[in-house]
Amino acid sequence: MSEHRRKPPQPQDGGRASARRAAQQRPHRGAPDGRDVPTASYSGPYAPQPGKGSRADARRAAQRGPAGRGRGSGRGAGAGAGAAAGRPDKRLINYPRSDKDGWKRFVPSWKFVAGTALGFFAVIVAGTGIGIAMVSTPDPNKAAEAQNNVFYWADGSQMVATGGSMNRQIVPISSIPRSMRDAVIAAENESFETDKGVDPMGIARAVWNMATGGSTQGGSTITQQYVKNTYLDSDQTLKRKATELFIAIRLGVTEEKDLVLAGYLNTAYYGRDAYGIQAAARAYFGKDSQNLNPAECAFLASVLKGPNLYNPDGGIGAAATPELNEQRARERWSWVLDRQVTVGRMDKAERAKYKDTDFPPRVESAQARGMTGQIGYLVDTAKAYVMKTKGITVEQMAMGGYRIRTTFEKPRVDALAKAVEDTRDGFIDEKKRPDTDSFVQFGAASVDVKTGALVALYGGPGWDKKYFSNNANTSGVPVGSTWKPYVLAAAMEYGTQNSNGKGISADSKYMANDLTVINNREGKPLRDAAGKPFQQKNESPTPFGYVTLNEAMEKSINVPFAQLVFDVGHDKVRTVAKSTGLLEESLNPNNDASFALGTSTPSAIRMADSYATFAASGTHREPFSVTEVMKDGDKLTGFERPKDQRVMDDSIADNITKVLQNVVQNGTATKVKKLGRPAAGKTGTTDENKSAWYVGYTPELSTAVALFRTDPNSADKKLKSMKGVGDIPSIHGGDIPAEIWTEYMRDALKDVPVTKFPAAEDIGVVADGAGAPSPSPAAPASPSPSPSTLPPTTSPSPSPSPSKGGKPSCPPWKLYCDPETVRGNNNGGQDGGANTGTITGTNGGPSGPPSPTGTGRPGRPGGINGGFSSSNSGTGGD
Repeated sequence: MSEHRRKPPQPQDGGRASARRAAQQRPHRGAPDGRDVPTASYSGPYAPQPGKGSRADARRAAQRGPAGRGRGSGRGAGAGAGAAAGRPDKRLINYPRSDKDGWKRFVPSWKFVAGTALGFFAVIVAGTGIGIAMVSTPDPNKAAEAQNNVFYWADGSQMVATGGSMNRQIVPISSIPRSMRDAVIAAENESFETDKGVDPMGIARAVWNMATGGSTQGGSTITQQYVKNTYLDSDQTLKRKATELFIAIRLGVTEEKDLVLAGYLNTAYYGRDAYGIQAAARAYFGKDSQNLNPAECAFLASVLKGPNLYNPDGGIGAAATPELNEQRARERWSWVLDRQVTVGRMDKAERAKYKDTDFPPRVESAQARGMTGQIGYLVDTAKAYVMKTKGITVEQMAMGGYRIRTTFEKPRVDALAKAVEDTRDGFIDEKKRPDTDSFVQFGAASVDVKTGALVALYGGPGWDKKYFSNNANTSGVPVGSTWKPYVLAAAMEYGTQNSNGKGISADSKYMANDLTVINNREGKPLRDAAGKPFQQKNESPTPFGYVTLNEAMEKSINVPFAQLVFDVGHDKVRTVAKSTGLLEESLNPNNDASFALGTSTPSAIRMADSYATFAASGTHREPFSVTEVMKDGDKLTGFERPKDQRVMDDSIADNITKVLQNVVQNGTATKVKKLGRPAAGKTGTTDENKSAWYVGYTPELSTAVALFRTDPNSADKKLKSMKGVGDIPSIHGGDIPAEIWTEYMRDALKDVPVTKFPAAEDIGVVADGAGAPSPSPAAPASPSPSPSTLPPTTSPSPSPSPSKGGKPSCPPWKLYCDPETVRGNNNGGQDGGANTGTITGTNGGPSGPPSPTGTGRPGRPGGINGGFSSSNSGTGGD
């Protein structure tokens, strides 16, 4: 081999890499003349080993590629030679970057970023183009084709067909007033005339929510909402959203804005079964769309926010009452007018013409005209059940196409309506006694004991009489002493703090004298707001002494149950009540004495179903009103009969039935004996005669009847006293409600064989006399002093503190509260007489229901009376 081809000798301590590093070393700073100073040598256990480089050396050698050729020093140079011995990077994408060191390897180059962005943009453009090419524009005529919903009686015969009969003429933009167009654009999509039909941020939110399982969102632009209307029956899915997006983009770039706006207004849902502006104009104002004035246009634009919550007729759900909807609609109407000024679509002078008093009046609903008698309430109840079961929206239901078979039995519905109307006609005369007989309301419901099926209800005079509230499903009327069976049932199941955990018998005795001091669970007297011992008031000053709980139920004496609820525990009573079907939100949340006397506010439907649990020997069956639903020929699932639930020992339920049979035979409900067959039940009357109940059952049917008085058109729906109604000094549960119940049950069961209740076995321990868990009387066993000798006191309220002036303040959970003092007049009655003495109570709920122990107002679901009554406590008795 020639000399010029021979490789020069290599350093033995690291190859070219090591030589290069050695050559690059600077002179030692300590050398005064700048000469190279040898670096210190390393020794010891951490000194570099011959033939071995560091991992960093290896990595750097590998990164240098061809420059690292050679024998290398140990692992460092060897790794460099093995990893990149002259081979170029053959990856399609140079990332992480092979020509950089350390963290810089992970910083993409500008070419890489630009190329990626360009590629992504190309994919989006291509995909969008393909998507737009594959979709078609919506057809407003097809979108407006709403069908009937057909409702059937339990026997399969048709009850009524609703929807589908409105005028759904598609009108051109020239027939839609400029004021309507301005109102909708101002309220819904200010940039409509300049945008491209989509809102990227709105779309991103909708896609993210659906992808993560969150709430679905519709398109936020008018164009997107128009597209959404054509897919009203479709599922909220990513595929549907993508399709809507492509259609909206296509419309935004190909269609004139006037055509898009007309399409939206012709397909939108306005409530009252009206799809499209022409149908809405006819439904609400009885005129054609081109004749709408600016105030009416602003109203219709307001309703588009959501007809269920903004149609003043009311909607589905506790938050969609007529009064709340009216309030929302008025506020939205005013905002829409103001908004038009803000965005320059109405001048201030024009806006000034429309005051709050100019809120446009509406014609009678065509829905109401078709829903005579009880039909409107039956349909409303069934629709709500279907929508809740399947998660169907109001708009989807209004589009129709559903065939709904209900549990309602026409003969029994007619019988219940006849019983109410016969009684009404017999004792109410609004013309003769307008101050007392006006605004008297009835509500009733009847449930099949063996199935839980809702077979009949009475909701009110009828939608055709402009009464849209369903009194059978109201939650604002306190149930009074019909609550006492739950207290007794809890005592039978859980016992008291004095029975060592053993259930007690209905033969146990409790002190029952009027104005008896009630003790808490520690055995200490409750205190009123003045710090004095709290004395419970009965409806009668009769000195009963010690009585059995059976007798206390029979005569509906308050004192024993006011003490018993503390001995058992409020939570245990709530547990029993909820197990029989009562809803948590309807129960009084306060652990006070009035809780035992009926300050909770379940509906008639729920009370009838709850008492059916006693009739069924402790088996609860959830109430239901629909047995079958068909849509487009397909049977929907989820409408099977709810499963039976054993919630109470049969011996306890049967003993409650035995006690309530005694109420009928010997107590406050003796009028029910006219039924002529085994029956059990309980009367209930609240303070100042503001509500009266009878809830009773046979082995076949359980029925609840409520009577109360309130102006349906008032803002607060405050309950009024029924004293003097029908020229009767005081109405109680054993009077009018019991008569209605008896007349209805006679007709409803006329073809049903007579059966008896199961015999009740003896259960529980019996405590009587001095051994009873009884409170100590604060009054002598002699007759109580007359009202004139009783000093007025304020209500004992462990939770709310008294406000200034000595009156109880409203607790924070109450939305409305009106503390006031009323004086009973001790008028006797079928159920034991009216209240006696000074009564003070705080009342809650959205409108605060009255309390057996205090005055109050009717409330919404969850509105429960709070606080105690005064030392001369009012009653929840009969």
